[in-house]
Amino acid sequence: MATEQRTLPLLTPYKMGKFDLSHRVVLAPLTRQRSYGNVPQPHAILYYSQRTTKGGLLIAEATGISDTAQGYKDTPGIWTKEQVEAWKPIVDAVHAKGGIFFLQIWHCGRVSNTGFDGVEIHGAHGYLIDQFLKDEVNDRTDQYGGSLENRCRFALEIVAAVSKEIGADRVGIRLSPFADHGECGDSNPEALGLHMVQSLNKYGILYCHMVEPRIKRSGEEIETPKSLLPMRNAFNGTFLAAGGYGREDGNNAVEENRADLVVYGRWFLANPDLPRRFEIDAPLNKYDRSTFYTSDRVVGYTDYPFLELNPTV
Repeated sequence: MATEQRTLPLLTPYKMGKFDLSHRVVLAPLTRQRSYGNVPQPHAILYYSQRTTKGGLLIAEATGISDTAQGYKDTPGIWTKEQVEAWKPIVDAVHAKGGIFFLQIWHCGRVSNTGFDGVEIHGAHGYLIDQFLKDEVNDRTDQYGGSLENRCRFALEIVAAVSKEIGADRVGIRLSPFADHGECGDSNPEALGLHMVQSLNKYGILYCHMVEPRIKRSGEEIETPKSLLPMRNAFNGTFLAAGGYGREDGNNAVEENRADLVVYGRWFLANPDLPRRFEIDAPLNKYDRSTFYTSDRVVGYTDYPFLELNPTV
């Protein structure tokens, strides 16, 4: 008698607010530095389309809302009409394959004009919002510094503003309380993370995307007993976990209810058909770190091979 094949937890459907996801494998927002002159390029149409599945969630790379918000060469923007128009065919390509597409930005900007399904506010990895949150770098003496409540004020004001602009049901935020990118650390990350998610509940936003404690800096993993579980349990919306996940521990995170969705960066970059590979437990392409941030429109960008010529997932 044939045994019934078990569906992997990562490949089970999930209802995220008004969005019906067909699986729980999420494309992370990955800086690729291929938007020449800060304008999204046609080659991004293929890049995002390759990684789109029907009912799959993709988070676009961090995108600036003004020319002063840019920190790296050739990262995309959304503050000019040219940039807005350049994003549209990329969004259309993702939607044509049935994908759900969120744009990671610093503020609300012009996102409602491009057709994205929602916005992820970048509050992680040592950038501006994170610098307000962390007590090791925030030395302000006004209402935005000092106490935990004061340090979280700026982030929550942005959440409120974006939610008012496009609706809380289309807003997510990325946080990394345990990380210290650019020496942007906190003396009590557990308390910081817990206070933020409890405060976010008041706004009713769609999701919180949090980086695991094991990721202290980019590409660096450590052993730690610390966990996102207190934050996951305290947050009322959808909880996304990111940071060093593979197939097995991603499945475990969903099965053990430590996360609703699991976010993949490097492995999704190198395996455009990652959900399919997880489904059949196929070998994964190795990623080439040397091409992560080069400006080539093909190499290390759209040339990672699929398992088959016509992927079914």
